[in-house]
Amino acid sequence: MLQRKCQILPPKTKKSRRKIAIDQFVIDAFKKNKTEQERIIKHFGQSYHNNGYVFANVNRHPGYPLLIKFIKSRMARILKKTDLNLNVTPHSLRHTHTSLLAEAGVDLDEIMDGLGHQDDETTRRVYLHVTEGRKQEAADKFSNFMGNLTGKQNVS
Repeated sequence: MLQRKCQILPPKTKKSRRKIAIDQFVIDAFKKNKTEQERIIKHFGQSYHNNGYVFANVNRHPGYPLLIKFIKSRMARILKKTDLNLNVTPHSLRHTHTSLLAEAGVDLDEIMDGLGHQDDETTRRVYLHVTEGRKQEAADKFSNFMGNLTGKQNVS
């Protein structure tokens, strides 16, 4: 059997390697994945290349890490089956997650830490897309502020 070689490269910066908090839903999903992975390892036996990857290939090269192009093509295939006309990639989910964190009012430093960014300019420039909800919230806050100054009540 041909042995494939995987090379795990170091992250771009020291901040790239980090711990993040996850909720119970994600913890349960990881537990389910681990249970399924243990079943697959048992099924493949010695032909499973077990290096402890959380997301491992189960098809042509069992146990090797999933390639990003595989994940992208799988996502595209799933989205094509839906009525959603979306061009979503794994990286675009990172952008969306960041925008939703900002919309939820999460502090910029916390967002930066979760993304592994060293300076806030990168986070602001690349990831913080102000959503429509935040734009409306800003307009409402300004309106209320002006109403307080003039003594007139504004209806939002």
